[in-house]
Amino acid sequence: MNEAAAKQAGSGTAGGSPVRIALWSGPRNLSTALMRSFGSRRDTVVVDEPFYGHYLSVTGRRHPGAEEVLAHCETDADRVAQSLAAPLPGKRSICYQKQMAHHLLPGVPRTWLDDARCAFLIREPAAVLTSLAQHLTEITVMDTGLPQQVELFSRQARRLGAPPPVIDSTDLLANPEAILRGLCRALCIPFDPAMLAWEAGPRSTDGIWGPHWYTEVYQTTGFVPERRSAQRRGPQRRGPQRRLPEHLQSVLEECLPFHRELAAHKLLP
Repeated sequence: MNEAAAKQAGSGTAGGSPVRIALWSGPRNLSTALMRSFGSRRDTVVVDEPFYGHYLSVTGRRHPGAEEVLAHCETDADRVAQSLAAPLPGKRSICYQKQMAHHLLPGVPRTWLDDARCAFLIREPAAVLTSLAQHLTEITVMDTGLPQQVELFSRQARRLGAPPPVIDSTDLLANPEAILRGLCRALCIPFDPAMLAWEAGPRSTDGIWGPHWYTEVYQTTGFVPERRSAQRRGPQRRGPQRRLPEHLQSVLEECLPFHRELAAHKLLP
């Protein structure tokens, strides 16, 4: 176990207490499929975007289903952070948090992160922006979560003395078992083959926003390499590819340095 992995292990609690994993992603990065993967483990409970309600209440952004989110979700960031330290149900020993990096607004407390094992999921920025443009009309670099991911990555690297794990969605699709094994190793948890497949459809653990954002994931049962684009059994990048809208070219230029900084540390199969 390297120094970073040892400190990641130490950031959890000993004596059979829960391991808390915060997986930081931007939107349209394959993050829901990865949540499905961890949700397939018998030892894991998943939490879907816990700070989304706070994000919408503070920013006033007009996301699909925003009214439902605000009506049903906790909007107080301190209470959300406290809930992430709650005991786990049954015999579950891992809490996997699907965290959207752009939800980490300045008013969100950071101290709870010291008890979490952080990891990062990235995707090529042009693909993120092209996909995000199908859901939002106004997009800035902050909406991609990349600046916030770099902030969190730097914070965690300083605390650990070494870079925390980063995985790329394209690598995950191309070689899911190898990438998931590497991620589990970096997080100091055992790999579970159950992570490679799941049942189609929604989950009770999905956020209330699922019908607006997860319709493609509902059809999946696992990770499928890009070359198998004729099949629908898993999330993939399908053609023909949409072109990046011209007005987002400047946003793409802003995204690239952040993406390069994270990609330099990504786990390889």
